[in-house]
Amino acid sequence: MTDCPPLRIACVGEAMVELSRDSTHMTAQLGFAGDTLNTAIYLRRLLPENHHISYVTTLGTDAFSDQMLDYIRSERLATDLVTRNENRTVGLYAINTDMDGERSFTYWRDNSAARTLFQTPEGTDFSTLKDLDIVYVSAITLAILPNAVRCAFFEWIEQFRANGGRFAFDSNYRPTLWESRVVAQFTTARAWSMTDIALPSIDDEMALFGDTTEAGALSRLNDYGIPMGALKRGARGPVAMGGLIPERPYPAASSVVDTTAAGDSFNAGFLASILQGHPLEAALRAGHNCASRVIGHRGAIIPKDIWAQSH
Repeated sequence: MTDCPPLRIACVGEAMVELSRDSTHMTAQLGFAGDTLNTAIYLRRLLPENHHISYVTTLGTDAFSDQMLDYIRSERLATDLVTRNENRTVGLYAINTDMDGERSFTYWRDNSAARTLFQTPEGTDFSTLKDLDIVYVSAITLAILPNAVRCAFFEWIEQFRANGGRFAFDSNYRPTLWESRVVAQFTTARAWSMTDIALPSIDDEMALFGDTTEAGALSRLNDYGIPMGALKRGARGPVAMGGLIPERPYPAASSVVDTTAAGDSFNAGFLASILQGHPLEAALRAGHNCASRVIGHRGAIIPKDIWAQSH
C-alpha cells in the first residue's frame, strides 16, 4: 500500500424512497436508497475519515426530501452539493424479494427532482462538481438526465480528467429509463471511453450490448482503453479487466437474504481499497467481501449498529 493523501470524492445520482416488503408478515419498511447513494454510504463507512465524500443530487423541498437529506447526513456524507427543486419531489421504489433472495422493483420516479440535476434556466451548471478528485456515476444517473445535459456532462468530464480528476463508472442498465436501447448503448459506450475506474456487471453488459460470452464482453470493454476495472459476475466473484491478474476463486456468501445493492456495495469495497493504494487483487477481494456481507441482510443498507458489530 502507498501513502494516500485525502481525496475529495463525489457520488452523483438519484436518491429514492425505498419501500421493502416483508412477504412473511405482509408489512413494509420505509427507507432511503439508490444505486450511487448506496455506494456512497458504504464508501464512507470503509474509507478513513480524512477523505471527504459528498453525495450530489437534487431533492425537492417537501417532507420526504427533508427526511432524505437528514438520512444522507446521518451517514456522514457531505450534503453541501445537494440542490433543491421546489416543484418536484423524490422518487419512490418498492422491492419484492423471492425465496432465493432475488429481487424485482416497481418504480414511481417520473417527477423526481434528480431529473433536473445540473439544470438551470440558463442551461447546464456543473459548478457543484468543482475541486474534486474523483467523480462516480452510474448509467442510471445518465439515464434520468435529458440528452443535452448528458452531452454537456461528458464535455465537463473530459475537462475534469484533463485537469487530473478521475472518473469512475458503473453501467447499471435499466431499460425503462432510456429513450431506446440504441441511445443507452451510445451513451454507455461514450462513458466507458472516458472511464478511469470501471465497475461493470456481466449481466448488464450482455443485456445492453448483446455480448454472447463473458470473453466477448471483456474484449469489448478492454477495447475502450479503460486503465483499471473489475467485471462483476455475482456469486462467481469479479474478474480484473485487461487481464492484469489471473482469475481467482472467491468464497460464497454465508447467507443470501436480499441481493439488493450487491453491485453497489462491491463498487464501494473495490473503490475504498484502490483509493487507499491497495493492489488490484486486494481490491477485487474487498469488493467481493463487502457485497457478500450486504446480501446477508434485507434492504440496500445494513443498519449502522449491525455494520459496526460485524466490521
